[in-house]
Amino acid sequence: MKIVQQGFTLIELLIVVAIIGVLASIAIPAYQRYTIRAQIAEGLTLSGPFKPAIVEFRDNNGAFPADNAVAGLAAPGEYAGKYVSSVTVNGPVVSIQYGNSANAQINGRIVTLTAIDNLGSMSWDCSSGGAIMDEYLPPTCR
Repeated sequence: MKIVQQGFTLIELLIVVAIIGVLASIAIPAYQRYTIRAQIAEGLTLSGPFKPAIVEFRDNNGAFPADNAVAGLAAPGEYAGKYVSSVTVNGPVVSIQYGNSANAQINGRIVTLTAIDNLGSMSWDCSSGGAIMDEYLPPTCR
């Protein structure tokens, strides 16, 4: 008589589960890094109007603006997003505060953009002051 195989053996099923486990252990941390980087990018995008406003204020007045209102920008809470709670000007420093639905690795932490006057031109230094791991920051902030 001919015996017909009716399914998978236990060892075959265990091998499949082990392979899926190995793939998941690699994919989950990579996906988490990707999502945190995207959340940080939201803050840098929301800070876009700040750079030209600060440069213009500096060119016209010879000093950096004291706050958002002096720079001609809306209140800090108006520059909020899904992952950013506020964006604030304080002299040459733009502070991006992460909150709302941000990942726990960056929630409550700040990324700063600091204007550097290079005798007529302006450059920007990006930093988190060590509050956010370098692997989550864009290359310009590391």
